[in-house]
Amino acid sequence: MITDSYYPTRDGVVTSITIAKEGLEKLGHEVVVVAPDPGKDQRMEGVRYFPAAGFKSYPGYFVPLYPSNKLDVIRSIDPDVIHIHGLALMALKALIVARTLKIPTVLTFHTMVGDAIEYYSPLRIPIKAQKKLVWLYLRNFLKRPGAIIAPSRSTIDELLGNRVKPKRTEIIPTGVDTTRFNVNGDGTAIRERYGIQNDKVALYVGRLSFEKRIDVVIEALRHIDDVKLLIAGNGPAKESLAALAVREGVGNRVIFAGFVPDDEMPDLYAAADLFVSASEFETQGLSALEAMACGLPVACADKRAFADSIENGVNGFLFNGGPKECADAMRSCLTCGPSVRVNARSSAESMSVSSCAVRLSELYEELLRGRNIIR
Repeated sequence: MITDSYYPTRDGVVTSITIAKEGLEKLGHEVVVVAPDPGKDQRMEGVRYFPAAGFKSYPGYFVPLYPSNKLDVIRSIDPDVIHIHGLALMALKALIVARTLKIPTVLTFHTMVGDAIEYYSPLRIPIKAQKKLVWLYLRNFLKRPGAIIAPSRSTIDELLGNRVKPKRTEIIPTGVDTTRFNVNGDGTAIRERYGIQNDKVALYVGRLSFEKRIDVVIEALRHIDDVKLLIAGNGPAKESLAALAVREGVGNRVIFAGFVPDDEMPDLYAAADLFVSASEFETQGLSALEAMACGLPVACADKRAFADSIENGVNGFLFNGGPKECADAMRSCLTCGPSVRVNARSSAESMSVSSCAVRLSELYEELLRGRNIIR
């Protein structure tokens, strides 16, 4: 697996790789991760690295700007398949290596990059022009791997609707660990830690980045008086969001928990009364699915992957618009009957880690039989 982002970076791509890697290893496969080098103090055992520098426009990410012995590194691994995660320099290096060594490739499309460039692009040209360039790049890039995987139908439809022509497409979600995330969590200690024992709690889990529209959720608190918002995660938008909460007069109702260790996550979901996300950026929305696996009602923007996995009023609640509409969906979560929780859990179970790993393994086998090589 060759990726543009990996630990110590924490984002949906890293989580997806971790889950897929563990699922494939349980099936008996060997998985080696190749990533940009974060520096000797943050390297992980077993991971192979290409020389990299920090990305100034997005702290916490690393870019492999320097020449590397990529052919030697991949030859030493001797992989049957190269699975690419990302679309930037590591992905380009992966395509070069795969073509030279005649190794089949598959790429998971995680991120609608055109939606993020207005926040992080270092280029000084109009955003509209940059987005056109992004789609030109994607059309050329995504036709090369043996298969393009997307975690949701809406992602595939959006790519095809923008004249991307892959050799093959597959919908394989990032698996949800429905054994670890279940309805038996105990949120007592989490509530005590943050002094919210007697409060209604809305939870957001994810990277604190501008494209996630967390500002909409904070502003929604003005329309729903009896709820506190617990935000778990770090990212470049944290200071801006904290300042917004103060300006909106809800600073005393917004709690920034920062990074929450993986072993505390099930109890974090159990500590909440609902999960909320106004993001229109998600190609899957794994945190929402983890919340659903814990039987938590979810209030999410009616866009992309959320619209694929949530049926309004059945296993969660969708909203269009801004803060008021978000608050209305949150209120629906607080007043819904038990069937929504049951249905949420059932939806998450259909995307278990083991079932998704099997589908990945089967795709690899098919590519090996067909030997889909980049030309």
